[in-house]
Amino acid sequence: MATDYDAPRKTEEDLSEDSLQELQARRSDKNSGVVDEDETEAAEGFELPGADLSGEELSVRVLPRQADEFTCTRCYLVHHRSQLAYENDGQPVCSECAA
Repeated sequence: MATDYDAPRKTEEDLSEDSLQELQARRSDKNSGVVDEDETEAAEGFELPGADLSGEELSVRVLPRQADEFTCTRCYLVHHRSQLAYENDGQPVCSECAA
């Protein structure tokens, strides 16, 4: 749940004044606008104008792993040596996976 840190804080007196009915009414008002929508179904009908890339072919130049890089044994991504967090039995682990 998002917290608005700029909103004025309620005192103990304000909190005790809120009745159970008011709190339940606020809860039902928040949930009344919620709509369950299938994201996949919504994305299928959305098309950008002029974005037909079906006939396009992508070409990417792939470089072999460099001497100052390593492959993380958890995420299997190639990282620069500066992102090495530790090695577990000789198996390198990147700082993102170690966190």
